[in-house]
Amino acid sequence: AVNAVVHLPLASRPSEAVREATLGECVGNAVRRYLDDLGDSQCDDLYALFLGELEMPLLREVMRWSGNNQSRAAQALGLSRATLRKKLQTHGLI
Repeated sequence: AVNAVVHLPLASRPSEAVREATLGECVGNAVRRYLDDLGDSQCDDLYALFLGELEMPLLREVMRWSGNNQSRAAQALGLSRATLRKKLQTHGLI
């Protein structure tokens, strides 16, 4: 299993160690901030909104990581190359 991590400082004190945050924790924090900012405002279709917001940077970074090799990126993402191409076109990445 893959556990994607990024290094985030968790405290403002310079002497504290940096710990690794999981991808899920990073996404959870972003969702929490968004919902806090939303407050009492009406919202609809948050699921589609969040998937759309996550898909483009995911595709962009995996393509960068793969050296723009669509076959390698598709394999890493668990998609067919045709599906990846369609998604890249939809997001204007090719």
